Amino acid sequence: MSETQAEDDRVLWGPATGVGSMPGGDARETAKTVTGSFEDFPFLAELPARGPGADMIGRTIGMLVDLYAHVEPSGWRISDRPGRDTRRARSWMGEDLDALEEFTQGYEGPLKVQAVGPWTLAAALELRGGEAALGDAGACRDLVGSLAEGLHEHLADLRKRIPGAQVVLQLDEPSLTAVLRGHVRTASGYRTYRAVDRQVVESALREVIAVHDGPVVVHSCAPDVPFALLRRAGVSGVSFDFSLLTERDEDTIGEAVEAGTKLFAGVVASADGPLSDPGGSVMGVRTLWRRLGLNPGTLAESVVITPTCGLAGASPAYARAALAHCARAARSLADNPE
Repeated sequence: MSETQAEDDRVLWGPATGVGSMPGGDARETAKTVTGSFEDFPFLAELPARGPGADMIGRTIGMLVDLYAHVEPSGWRISDRPGRDTRRARSWMGEDLDALEEFTQGYEGPLKVQAVGPWTLAAALELRGGEAALGDAGACRDLVGSLAEGLHEHLADLRKRIPGAQVVLQLDEPSLTAVLRGHVRTASGYRTYRAVDRQVVESALREVIAVHDGPVVVHSCAPDVPFALLRRAGVSGVSFDFSLLTERDEDTIGEAVEAGTKLFAGVVASADGPLSDPGGSVMGVRTLWRRLGLNPGTLAESVVITPTCGLAGASPAYARAALAHCARAARSLADNPE
């Protein structure tokens, strides 16, 4: 990789960013924290503590086109028309966008936004009878189409608000592996939905990815992230909990890196606790690079440092410290790749 290519890549991605969720309910304070922590790769934060509609499922449901849902004790369920819960989700999204726009005046560079991917959404969204959309192939197809259209509109709105941003779309898919393996439980809890064919999964992901003309990252903080499938679907990057990697993941990670896929390595704990020195946080990444025989000079261009998962469950003080720690760890990785 030439120096010019490396510089272009840094502009596109930035060295560190957050996963998505943050604690508390103050959109302006959160936007100020996020943009201050990641001056070269901010993200549109989610604040699930505000309640239904601010959670990641409800937030994405608010983006859907011609599909609506409301909150039941068991979760989100399909509705005939938009109701209070959908309106609340859209209102909070507007509030979050307003806050981010305020703190990114004149900003030019990468900006990450998150939405739940089609398969985690299908596993979580209930049809009228109470079973998940995942169990109905037709409902899944409708959901994919609605999500794609809604994301297209959401991204267009974001570009109008922050015209200098190079938007990176993150699809959150923590249930993806369970969908592929047939481990998602039915409403009764006594059985599971049939595993979805890998080609069907890949095709749906590709359809959603195609709505964005910029980079798309898929995030999962679950074990056994399907790196190879995601790469075939056309993702530009994969975001994951680095501590959950196993030896069987290493070959597919090496192949992904060599093919140009970016690794969003979650190395900073998402729950309150002591933070190690920045160099220690990325030691495992350096070790993996050596074990795979990859060029140390490409490390900083191939890896974006993040927390292991969202920070909604952390204290506000720890969340701020974790974001700052990610930025310092990324600098350590760039300054000392070997």
